[in-house]
Amino acid sequence: MTEIDRRTENLTSALRRAGVRITRQRAALLSVLAEAEDHPEAVELQRRAEDVVPGISLSTVYRTLTELEAQGVILRHQFEGTPARFEHSETHHHDHMIDVDTGEVMEFANERIEKLQAEVAEALGYEIVHHRLELYVRKKAGGAE
Repeated sequence: MTEIDRRTENLTSALRRAGVRITRQRAALLSVLAEAEDHPEAVELQRRAEDVVPGISLSTVYRTLTELEAQGVILRHQFEGTPARFEHSETHHHDHMIDVDTGEVMEFANERIEKLQAEVAEALGYEIVHHRLELYVRKKAGGAE
C-alpha cells in the first residue's frame, strides 16, 4: 500500500466513523486531498476533484473538510489575508512562510527555532503543548530566484 493509499484510507475511515456516506464525489475529494503536497484552498480542492469526478459541489467540499477537521485527520490553516488552506495531519512538525506577494506557502523546520521556543517557555515556567509559527515574507530586491 502506498503512502497516498494509506492516507486516502485514513480519510475515508474518519468520514465513515462520523457517519458520512462516501459518494464517488467524496471519494475523489479524499483522493485529491491525500495526494496534495501543497496547502490547497477548498475551491482548489473542488477543481481538482472535478477533474476526476464531475459534480462535486463546493458545499459538499466544505462539509467534508469540516468533518475531516473535526475528526483530526486534516489541518485547517488560516493564513492572514487568505482563504483557509488544508493539509493532511500526518505530516512532520513544520512551520510556514507565506509570500505576501504571491500567496505561496512554504514549509520549513528549524531546530534552532524549536530549541529557542522551548527555552523561552521553560524560562517562564511553561512547557510547549502546541505551537504554530507563521512568517510573512517578501522576496528581497535582487534576491535569488
